[in-house]
Amino acid sequence: MSDVQAEAPRPETGARRGGREARRALRAAPLPQNERPVRAGMEGGRYKPLSDGDVLKIHNTALDILEQIGLADAIPTGIEYMTKAGAKLTDKGRLIFPRSLVEDTLAKAGRNFVLHGQDPRHDMEPWGKRVYYGTAGAAVHMVDPLTGEYRESTTKDLYDIARMVDTLDNIHFFQRSVVCRELPDPLEMDFNTCYASVMGTTKHVGSSWVHQDHLKKSLEMLHMIAGGEDKWRARPFVSQSNCFVVPPLKFAQDACGCLEMAVHGGMPVLLLSAGQAGATAPAALAGAIAQEVAECLAGLVYVNSIKPGHPAIFGTWCFVSDLRTGAMSGGSPEQALLSAASAQLAQFYDLTGGTASGMTDAKMPDAQSGYEKAYNHALVGNAGANLIYESAGMQASLLGFSLESLLIDNDIIGAAQRTIKAIEVTEDSLSLETIRDTCLNGPGHFLGSEQTLNRMQSEYVYPLIGDRSNPKDWVEQGRPTILDRAIKGTKSILAKHYPRHVSDEIDDAIRAKLPVRLAKEAMRPA
Repeated sequence: MSDVQAEAPRPETGARRGGREARRALRAAPLPQNERPVRAGMEGGRYKPLSDGDVLKIHNTALDILEQIGLADAIPTGIEYMTKAGAKLTDKGRLIFPRSLVEDTLAKAGRNFVLHGQDPRHDMEPWGKRVYYGTAGAAVHMVDPLTGEYRESTTKDLYDIARMVDTLDNIHFFQRSVVCRELPDPLEMDFNTCYASVMGTTKHVGSSWVHQDHLKKSLEMLHMIAGGEDKWRARPFVSQSNCFVVPPLKFAQDACGCLEMAVHGGMPVLLLSAGQAGATAPAALAGAIAQEVAECLAGLVYVNSIKPGHPAIFGTWCFVSDLRTGAMSGGSPEQALLSAASAQLAQFYDLTGGTASGMTDAKMPDAQSGYEKAYNHALVGNAGANLIYESAGMQASLLGFSLESLLIDNDIIGAAQRTIKAIEVTEDSLSLETIRDTCLNGPGHFLGSEQTLNRMQSEYVYPLIGDRSNPKDWVEQGRPTILDRAIKGTKSILAKHYPRHVSDEIDDAIRAKLPVRLAKEAMRPA
């Protein structure tokens, strides 16, 4: 943060310069986590696009969907688990779920589970209305910030994204953001996706697998990093992003096999239903939510029929179509409404909820990208969504990823979090004595008051790369755009930050046993 960003103009007397140095020293000292103006896990919930009656209507419709229509294409083991729990298989091969089964499942479902980081500083407690922002994917292209060209993403790109996220305070967890397109073998792609992610950050990681055998290989690696299977099970620092349904109302068979292995392997599961309103879900927004709630409730029955209370994230990712073309519209206001409503449904069930925000339709980190992400993040965060995925770096409705956007979006998320914190009203913050002292005994302004010095960091958020300089200074600096500053910041982080939380000995053991394809040279300074 530059000096000019945080300071109002003032006379440059000797006393003022001394005060200025004191303020600089104050800003340089990091605040304890609980005193920062924004931090992971602040409570939202003030914004409610649905009334309590609306939520109840959606819940009842979801139960009707499950009891009257059900889901098709369950795998044999899934049918066995769920029918033993109380689901019924129709003569048309659809599993239907009686209301009593869903209600019993909700009563025993896992709650208040921690999502661990490799570093305990990054542990998350995503329940109630606590809000955390993170990445997700999976984009298949990287965006060149200067030319706008899209190129295929690689394992090194994924590792670079992870290590950038590792440095950004407002991005609280990392879910794999891009596809390792240079790896045609599905096993190698899945394994190296997980490897690059956990090597690049100590924050909680989310990843996905297309086959349970690929997950088994990854669990071998995760046990080695954790120091043994028991330690992994005590603190699982990777969750599985599992698209267990193909909307509308069909199980995805390979994903279901992976879901079962994750539950047996002690890995938290994101039950992800990603119907697209107007395409794979009803165009009516209430109907889209009802369908996805039904699908996620079915997933919850599935998980709890395998292991009651297993950590499962209620992942209603209601996507939006531009009905003029049928294409996905990730930055739309309807997207913000659907994601915020999803947060309300998770709160209704008292479940950890995950949803999406920040999936701009813009192809570059430009003005459209900024405004679409900002209103989505502010609304979804203020709705109290526990885990907000896709929140940083995404462009073109999930088709492209921009490293520079990570820095810009980190600022946007910080500002959105400040609106979540809202205004603290206490005897001290009402400031009667400060006003009295300033007006009756002081200089007639508050620039140097004790309260101003005490609150300049705890009450206010300052952008890392956003520009608050005056026009004269901006011209003297060469008229840099926010993209210019983001390019510079990205280069600085990538040149310096190479995480070393996994020892060389463990990394060598992993490489000797498993198909690592990320070169060691890519994980060290040049």
